[in-house]
Amino acid sequence: MNNFPWLTLVVVLPISAGSLIFFLPHKGNKVIKWYTICICILELLLTTYAFAYRFQLADPLMQLTENYKWINFFDFYWRLGIDGVSIGPILLTGFITTLATLAAWPVTRDSRLFHFLMLAMYSGQIGPFSSQDLLLFFIMWELELIPVYLLLSMWGGKKRLYSATKFILYTAGGSIFLLIGVLGIGLYGSNEPTLNFETSANQSYPVALEIIFYIGFLITFAVKSPIIPLHTWLPDTHGEAHYSTCMLLAGILLKMGAYGLVRINMELLPHAHSIFSPWLMIVGTIQIIYAASTSPGQRNLKKRIAYSSVSHMGFIIIGIGSISDTGLNGVILQIISHGFIGAALFFLAGTSYDRIRLVYLDEMGGMAIAIPKIFTTFSILSMASLALPGMSGFVAELIVFFGILTSQKYLLMPKILITFVMAIGMILTPIYSLSMLRQMFYGYKLFNAKKSYFYDSGPRELFVSISILLPVIGIGIYPDFVFSLSVDKVEAIISNYFSR
Repeated sequence: MNNFPWLTLVVVLPISAGSLIFFLPHKGNKVIKWYTICICILELLLTTYAFAYRFQLADPLMQLTENYKWINFFDFYWRLGIDGVSIGPILLTGFITTLATLAAWPVTRDSRLFHFLMLAMYSGQIGPFSSQDLLLFFIMWELELIPVYLLLSMWGGKKRLYSATKFILYTAGGSIFLLIGVLGIGLYGSNEPTLNFETSANQSYPVALEIIFYIGFLITFAVKSPIIPLHTWLPDTHGEAHYSTCMLLAGILLKMGAYGLVRINMELLPHAHSIFSPWLMIVGTIQIIYAASTSPGQRNLKKRIAYSSVSHMGFIIIGIGSISDTGLNGVILQIISHGFIGAALFFLAGTSYDRIRLVYLDEMGGMAIAIPKIFTTFSILSMASLALPGMSGFVAELIVFFGILTSQKYLLMPKILITFVMAIGMILTPIYSLSMLRQMFYGYKLFNAKKSYFYDSGPRELFVSISILLPVIGIGIYPDFVFSLSVDKVEAIISNYFSR
């Protein structure tokens, strides 16, 4: 059983099962929806089983590896494998995608294509997290763009074509740098192209070349996990997309960028990373402050949440920049925690939009009486987003703080300065979260609206909100659950920096 290709099954199953959707009968939207949800749940169970019974936590090396020759003359392999860093994001992907398909229940237009694209995105998101070959990583990274573009341009809001084009230009433009970097690393120093992660990690480059590679990869990942100034596609995209797409965008797409920074920039290019890391810290602090102060100025509800997620990604960048065990563990925790919280906030924004058909915050108000269940879940998850102790956001950000302060790379003054500026960002977060709640739910604007006009959230929506809320509180109370996955691998990555 140990030679069973678990990861290949996990990566290939959704898209191949999704292509069978087109053979289902035209009439039944329900059949298609149930089929998609069953595939998602089956996939989630498969990944959970493979990781629970086939994965050794204490081993920092790659596990569940598979290695098949794919293209002979180009020495291109189908290489998959996971370790402590990628196991969390993969499980997060399965969880969020299942809930997003459940959230997309109201979608009826072209529902076969819609659900096929959801399943294709599933494969395209698990691909980068589990690929062990640079070119395969690039192919999976690209595979993920097409479904997002179609989901945006077909099921979006009013300005959907503008935002879809902007999205594809930014991300495809960033991917060119990724391709150049991958080919550069693959072709450097040998006649045969070596695209294996393991061999590239042990190779050393001249510093100038490594810096060039690093900048290329940094641009790609900066577009994806938006790092200022390359973040401008994100509010547009999130403001227009259907909320199930938003859940996938906020929950998983942004995390692919952060994962790429850890996996490629930190593991493969350590010298360049230790040169660039102070700059990453500075950019991260600027991003936290900037996004947290831009967010209150947004009229559009989804754009406000989008800026809040840009602000939270700042913590991830800072944690990657502080080259320390604690910091990197905090990054992985923040990746998972923000995956849950961001997805939940977008889902709730979408369901309340379904009720009242209003996008702008200044037209809302007084909704708390009409839809108390949505109000409750929205309040709790906004609290989680502003890092209330006992929720996962608090633990993650606290540990990133510790990671800066315990970092051996920086002097005391810069560390204190950066921590201080970050703390200001932490103070700005409640301002926009709570003002968003106030504008939506309190006051008298919609107080006199017809009561029959509103329905409170049904069982499906409550199920989605609660199943996101439970892991958020669970990780907040017992974060060791996530650390136990990543801690050995993180130690292995960091020891690389101080052993040289």
